[in-house]
Amino acid sequence: MATSTKMVRGYNWNIIVFFAVTTAVALIGTPLYLYRYGISLWEVLLTLFFVVATGMSITVGYHRLYAHSAFKTNPFIEFLVLFFGAAAFEQPALIWCSGHRDHHRYVDTEQDPYSIKKGFWYAHIGWMTLWKQEPNFDNVPDLMKNKMLMHQDKYYIFWAAGAGILLPVLLGALSGHALGAFVLAVCARLTFVYHATFCINSVCHTFGTATYDIDATAKDHWFVAMMTNGEGYHNYHHHFPTDYRNGIRWYHWDPSKWAIAFLAKIGWATGLRRTPVFQILRARLAAQKTLVSRSAGRLKESSRAMRILDWNHRLLEQKLQEWEASRERASIEFEKRARQVFETRLRRWNLWTRRLAVSA
Repeated sequence: MATSTKMVRGYNWNIIVFFAVTTAVALIGTPLYLYRYGISLWEVLLTLFFVVATGMSITVGYHRLYAHSAFKTNPFIEFLVLFFGAAAFEQPALIWCSGHRDHHRYVDTEQDPYSIKKGFWYAHIGWMTLWKQEPNFDNVPDLMKNKMLMHQDKYYIFWAAGAGILLPVLLGALSGHALGAFVLAVCARLTFVYHATFCINSVCHTFGTATYDIDATAKDHWFVAMMTNGEGYHNYHHHFPTDYRNGIRWYHWDPSKWAIAFLAKIGWATGLRRTPVFQILRARLAAQKTLVSRSAGRLKESSRAMRILDWNHRLLEQKLQEWEASRERASIEFEKRARQVFETRLRRWNLWTRRLAVSA
């Protein structure tokens, strides 16, 4: 029987000192440097490049490629996400993915390595600084077969220091801005990227909306999605964790999804896992029904309201089944009509549930 990562109480001094130094340089050194030297276009572009490269390597690589196996890619892309993922200084991919799989499996329980039930700051950064991890790799046997990933795990300090410190400083030195590269492209960039990532564990398990599972602590938070390349749609992600997308609407900010789709278009990504639209709709409608039924329970005629709610939900589910069944037929026109009937019923359902919620 697989066991979870063991969390042992104790100060993790290596991480504490690293966070303290980089944060101090970012918060104090950045304004001093800008006041004394200003900022060049090269420094701006270098910093932005490392923000995007390291952030996307965590979201596309560590998270969607490795932790959830949402798609497959070639060795070149794997090298890039492991290289720049190490530059984010968020642990080796093997440890990161093992802990993340434990988070999904044991979410909000004692075995969840960064459970929000232990407090906002514990979920944000306390689990890394005030606790020591003893990983159990029973949940990542697939990743342990990946030679490149295991090389990164074994020689992580060299990968991280080389990609995350030496490379940006050397690139900065090419234009005579080595110090600026260290302050901005290393320390300021690191401070932003790892706190943005940590907001998924803290902010997205505290604030936001729950569309697919109203009882989950995981929430969709658009602002966190803006900071984390689409990872803020966390209620959806916890309900459908293997989907290569987190933001499923066209207007959802999810550059990670777009990057994976682009790789697939040029033949560099395969096996993209995508949750069927009917499964998504059923989850959303079930969550909506649960939310409204709890509100309806406060009405004087709650039993009547519940009967109407159940009847409308069954009718909507029937129309959804008819639309789904129409996909198997050859007629595009038949499917179009079935979809239009469902969408008409859905609009009525949304209007009626909003009225019921207001009445309650």
